[in-house]
Amino acid sequence: MNNNTNPSQRRFRRFGILTIASVFFLIFVGGLVRSTGSGMGCPDWPKCFGQWVPPTNVSELPADYKEKFRTQAHEVATFDVYKTWTEYINRLIGLLTGFFIFLTVFFAVPYLKQDALVFWLSLLALLLVAFQGWIGAKVVDTNLAGWMVTIHMLIALVIVGLLIYTITRSQAFEITQHGNKPIGLIMVTVVIISIVQTISGTQVRENVDAVALVMGEQNRPYWIENLGRIFSFHRTFSFVSLAITIFALYTIKQSFQRHSIIYKSGLALLLLIGVQIFSGKLLDSFGFPAQVQSIHLFIGSLIAGLQLFMTIMVLTKTKKIANATI
Repeated sequence: MNNNTNPSQRRFRRFGILTIASVFFLIFVGGLVRSTGSGMGCPDWPKCFGQWVPPTNVSELPADYKEKFRTQAHEVATFDVYKTWTEYINRLIGLLTGFFIFLTVFFAVPYLKQDALVFWLSLLALLLVAFQGWIGAKVVDTNLAGWMVTIHMLIALVIVGLLIYTITRSQAFEITQHGNKPIGLIMVTVVIISIVQTISGTQVRENVDAVALVMGEQNRPYWIENLGRIFSFHRTFSFVSLAITIFALYTIKQSFQRHSIIYKSGLALLLLIGVQIFSGKLLDSFGFPAQVQSIHLFIGSLIAGLQLFMTIMVLTKTKKIANATI
């Protein structure tokens, strides 16, 4: 990579990377909120039980709090301090992420003279975060409607992808590909399959919620038998995703130097996929334990982000040398 950058460029990239990390952390916490059933821990938005700092004990709420915060869309569950603060912390992390993206936009201003698209894409990411906050409010209003939760998750991945592209674009360097293998096309296929897998995974998550509501926690080991075809598709399609990813990594191994960022990213991707398969097996074998659900979602988002980063690198930062070997 080219280290001949001025302080403003380095500052932009550092805050951009910090922002990407915060979005991934937000996805992890959001998965924890969902898997622990904490999504309605705060029945209103943006406040929580009408307070900017939520209560720690039911005695701090009015006796008629269930009726007071009830809406046509949902009833208010019995106060649970763990669920309330899990949801509230999720909101705080979302606010912090928005602040990081605002700083990223601020530090992208110098790029208006160098590469204006870097600034405008950073601004678009900020607008999407604001839109994501609005969607979060609608998720509460609709009592965690499945399709709204899915949209909420997909927007988070779009924000990650946009930031990854913007930060990568801002860096002036090239990597060398030996030969003419269509790695770009292969990686685009990997990303498309990953998106399908992610969407099917969110649908499985919705089915888990529905089954849990009907069968109860005491029957957790039997949930898997009632998840329907989407679970079978998600599990089977994971092998398709694994196969195409292994093929892509094999092609990358033949085309890039071992010290290149593409090759190292490929090794990291392979490790993440191994962890993801293991977490999926734990979910399958132990009745979808809540903590493993959030880990599974988090690792899946990391995989999608890394696949997208590799695709962007191949398509925008690669110089091909035909008829050459490593």
